[in-house]
Amino acid sequence: MKQTRSKFGTAVFWKHKSLDQLTAEEWEALCDGCGRCCLQKFKNASTGKTYYTYVSCCLLDIETCRCKSYGDRHYRVKGCQVLTPDTAVTFRWLPATCAYRLVACGADLHWWHPLVSGDRDTVHQAGMSVRGWAVPEDMIHPDDLECFILKDSR
Repeated sequence: MKQTRSKFGTAVFWKHKSLDQLTAEEWEALCDGCGRCCLQKFKNASTGKTYYTYVSCCLLDIETCRCKSYGDRHYRVKGCQVLTPDTAVTFRWLPATCAYRLVACGADLHWWHPLVSGDRDTVHQAGMSVRGWAVPEDMIHPDDLECFILKDSR
């Protein structure tokens, strides 16, 4: 039987494997590079609702929407969360468009995901990344963070 391939030329592994079956390379490839998970967030203790800000983690490169220190980010940034197959389902603050969350729920990737489109820039072209509108956290005073809450927070 011929294996289905994405435009990227890779097998559409996300349709045939669960998150805990992915290789390390497949796990990393699943990240769409939107940078939304690296935005500062507030959680309402009484409602559980998460409010995103447009302030990014100090390690996020806003142009590429990639971490500047990916290998040791958990040590350098207090509160940086470890995403695993188990936490992909429990981290309700992950964007609804997050590939890890989609695959964990049995859904397919969006057309703009680099594994589907074959182009790392489609996430930006589709307006799904934080490129062009996120503000680095070192540009604002920490006491002002609540002034940067996005109106369409999830």
